[in-house]
Parts: sequence; C-alpha cells; structure tokens
Amino acid sequence: MEKQSFEKKERVRKRSQYLNIYRGGTRVHSNNFIVVLNPNPSGEKRLGVAVSKKVGNAAKRNRIKRLIKEFFRLNKDGLPDSKDMVIIAKKDVSSFKYQDVCLELADLLRKK
Repeated sequence: MEKQSFEKKERVRKRSQYLNIYRGGTRVHSNNFIVVLNPNPSGEKRLGVAVSKKVGNAAKRNRIKRLIKEFFRLNKDGLPDSKDMVIIAKKDVSSFKYQDVCLELADLLRKK
C-alpha cells in the first residue's frame, strides 16, 4: 500500500513557483474551480491551493483548502505525473461538502 501523506515535496510553497505555474500552465475551468497545470522537471506531483477572500471569512477559506488537500492526498495516484497544479476556488464553494469537491475536481481533472 502506498503512503497517503501530503509531504512537503508535494507542495507548491513559494510565490515564484505559483507565478511560474500561472505563466506557463494550461487552465481547465468548471463552475466552481480553476485548475492550472504546468509540467515540472522534478518528476513529482505538486499541489498549490488558492482561495480568495470572495469565498468567505478565514474559517471558510481554510475549510475549502483542507477539502482540496484531502482530495489530492487520497487521489494523487490517479493524477498526472510530473505536473504542478494550482487549484483555485471560485466564490460559490464555501458550502461544499467533501463529496461535492471530489466529484467536481475528479471530473475537471479527467478533462485534462
């Protein structure tokens, strides 16, 4: 069984990394999320999450970030290899449950 943690090497952490992904990546849209995918040379799958203040207060934003990270952690085997991805939440997601996030992100990443 493969390790299902969300390690430091699997995170996009620096502003410069986010900017490189935004600049060179391809975007896939849904009603509630935008996913920006960019190839990386390291061979790792990496995730960055962006949730604006339009989503709600800090508690709502952090909840959405936790749900997205949990989706990545449990489904990273099915995600594309050697890709950096930034998932951007739009303003209507604050009332989403985990199942809603999973369904929409799985459908969105299947497109790419």
